Amino acid sequence: MAVLKGLMKWLASLVLVALGLLGGAYWWLHHPIDTRQATLDLSIEPGTSAKAIAQAVADAGGDTSPSLLYAWFRLSGQSRQMRAGSYEIPPGTSPQRLLRMLVRGEESLRTVTVVEGWNWRQVRQALAKAENLKPDSRALTDEALMAKLGRPGVAPEGRFYPDTYSYAKGTSDLAVLLRAMKAMDKHLQLAWEARQPDTALQSPEQALILASIVEKETGKAQDRAQISGVFNNRLRIGMRLQTDPTVIYGLGEAFDGNLRRVHLTTDNPWNTYTRAGLPPTPIAMPGKASLLAAVQPAKTPAIYFVAKGDGSSHFSATLDEHNRAVNRYQRGQK
Repeated sequence: MAVLKGLMKWLASLVLVALGLLGGAYWWLHHPIDTRQATLDLSIEPGTSAKAIAQAVADAGGDTSPSLLYAWFRLSGQSRQMRAGSYEIPPGTSPQRLLRMLVRGEESLRTVTVVEGWNWRQVRQALAKAENLKPDSRALTDEALMAKLGRPGVAPEGRFYPDTYSYAKGTSDLAVLLRAMKAMDKHLQLAWEARQPDTALQSPEQALILASIVEKETGKAQDRAQISGVFNNRLRIGMRLQTDPTVIYGLGEAFDGNLRRVHLTTDNPWNTYTRAGLPPTPIAMPGKASLLAAVQPAKTPAIYFVAKGDGSSHFSATLDEHNRAVNRYQRGQK
């Protein structure tokens, strides 16, 4: 009888110990990891082991036992599912929440935006200002940069699709540019496949160049197809495009915001007043609407247009009508 009572006490003690251990484990799993700073920056390279990840948490400032953390990763059955990446571990994160973040790949992401109508110089400036984006392109010339992206000999202007791109902390700006370039390739190809059979354009490259001009000339979205129609008509009859944005682009940083008559008569490869046809490169980053407008121009007799002052344009089929529109909208004459 005494032996039985002793055995019962031993079992009860064992159960209490087990419950205590389970309770302690539950508390540890759900209790926030103490940090020595507001947020832990955790960078995990591909192929990093679960044990090394646990140690990296402690090295980053997490006041927790790497051995316990590693044991939790193993016991969870998800140690091989943790993903490489750049993570920001916020205050209040428990070991359970940490594992969930790593398995789901909940990286700390930033964004950089390429705006429709921006030129390459503006894209470079945006990348330089982007938060925690590794500036690998900063020291590269345009030629060297495009070679890095697999497009040697191609000018960067117009090659990057306007959009907002997310990236993990420490990502190379070249990786962002590669994504933007591939996005432009895709949208340009889709637009070219949807082109009208009678378009004046001969190639996707010409479509990209014209789309960039349409992007810069359009003040109101509803005018895009009409503006493209004017330029397509001019290309068909061999008339010079005579579009101010190409002249401004050719002036580069020398342009002070005031386009003068001398600029229109001074020849350079992008001056469509002095040279026939399309300029040698795009002049901006066109968006989807301008890409489609370039290859799907409006059916119009117009070969002239002038800004009306409210963002829209007046379109004319004859020079006399155009001159009257210029007098009305540009010179204030009735």
